[in-house]
Amino acid sequence: MLLCIEAGYRLGQGARRRTDDEKESPVSAMSGTVLGLLAFILAFTFGIVSARFDVRKELVREDANAIRTAYARSEFLPEPDRAVAAKLLRDYVDGRLLATRPGNLDKLPSLMAEADRIQRQLWGMAIADSSKDMNSDQAALYFEALNDVTNLHWMRVAIGLQMRIPAMMWLILYALVILSMIGVGYQTAIAGSKRTWVALILALSFSLVMALIVELDRPQSGTITVSQQPLEDLRVWMDAGSGTPSATPLQ
Repeated sequence: MLLCIEAGYRLGQGARRRTDDEKESPVSAMSGTVLGLLAFILAFTFGIVSARFDVRKELVREDANAIRTAYARSEFLPEPDRAVAAKLLRDYVDGRLLATRPGNLDKLPSLMAEADRIQRQLWGMAIADSSKDMNSDQAALYFEALNDVTNLHWMRVAIGLQMRIPAMMWLILYALVILSMIGVGYQTAIAGSKRTWVALILALSFSLVMALIVELDRPQSGTITVSQQPLEDLRVWMDAGSGTPSATPLQ
């Protein structure tokens, strides 16, 4: 941004030396218009990533509630599948917590594969037990809970890892940044002003906003993260029951 301001300033100095016909007032108006357009696009882009950040927070709470329900309803399963399902769900929570820790980006493929394996094993046990002696109503409740766990898993993957600001929007945003900063430097030179430290403040302000947008758009960077406290509380709740769903009251 500072380089663009400097480039615009030199262009303005050259234009000012060649002719006095270019006036400050129209140049200032046009420069302000481009800055306003840049501010609008930044606000629009920030709104997108901020809304997605709120959705990710809500999905963590829903994910924890769905796993808690599935864990409690695994009591409907006969032994030894009841204990196996409880352990699988505890491992499932551990994997989710591990996947959201900073620096574990390289482990995501293996953690996602493990989550998929656990889901398939839980479904396989539920189907096998329902064909034996599980009460139909109990089986329906357990299947519903497992379905919620699976759906929320893929929703978190889609929102957190796959949905990104389109490349074309980034291209337009960067083009507007370049043009607006050139306009600021050009207008400064046409006005006959010397270089000012205020340009540094302007460039730093816009840079901070863009950096914030980038961090919110890429949660796996680990700088701005969604709290996993609901899942951590769930893991404590699971341990409080000594590993058996029947020993933990529904909340």
